[in-house]
Amino acid sequence: MHDDALIRRLNALQIALVGLIILAPIAWMVLASFKPSAEVTAYPPKLFFTPTLDNYRQLFGTTPFAHYTWNSLVITIGSTVIGIVLGVPAAFAVSWTRITWPATVTLLARMAPGTLFLLPWYVMFRELNLIGTYTALVVTHAVITMPIVIWVLLPFFDNIPRSVLESAQVDGCSVPRILWRIALPLVMPGLVVSAILAFVFSWNYFLFALVLSNGDTKTLIAASFNFIGEGASNWGALMAAATLIALPPLVLAFFVQRRLVSGLALGAVKG
Repeated sequence: MHDDALIRRLNALQIALVGLIILAPIAWMVLASFKPSAEVTAYPPKLFFTPTLDNYRQLFGTTPFAHYTWNSLVITIGSTVIGIVLGVPAAFAVSWTRITWPATVTLLARMAPGTLFLLPWYVMFRELNLIGTYTALVVTHAVITMPIVIWVLLPFFDNIPRSVLESAQVDGCSVPRILWRIALPLVMPGLVVSAILAFVFSWNYFLFALVLSNGDTKTLIAASFNFIGEGASNWGALMAAATLIALPPLVLAFFVQRRLVSGLALGAVKG
């Protein structure tokens, strides 16, 4: 009993330490967004200060922050939907045929640095007169989201008993109908996890949004770069922008945390 209590205390200490390491930068960012800009980089940092909303007033008063938010939502939701629409049947096809090389190719494309694709895409979209459009950004961000959807869903599809799918096929179901009516409801936890991860990765991606957008389609993550200059940086406004940019993924994860955790655990066990 004594050993069990000691182990529980050590586990609690480890969890607290990991939580502190993860949450400390977030807490610093949020607190810094309420400090005067000059105090953000003060050393030693001030733990006690008079909160101010000047950084948020400046953020909304000097930038079209609401428009940037709309751009980010359109691009992120659009690329997530495309990633799911293309990734779900792709993952099912890989699981059904046991041919893994298409999934491996998508994984290699995801692991490759974004700069490898940036120049060809820029030239292609420029020739098509699509630079600065939602289409270019949604398509490029879909390349980020689709491999995530495929590889998250693969263990879920693989765990469906083969006899269930073959019985449906014997009964006259086509492969698309088997996917839609039988397989998809069984992998719904994995679909939720893949959608959340795809949303977060697309929302936070910087490179394509910086190069392929213009003033009308610039995203939040690219617009925040405007607060960093060669001579001086507006750290207060930057921290305010970073805090607001981090809110949608955090709120999304908060509301679906049970599905997210259970889906990740279920996928790990099933894989």
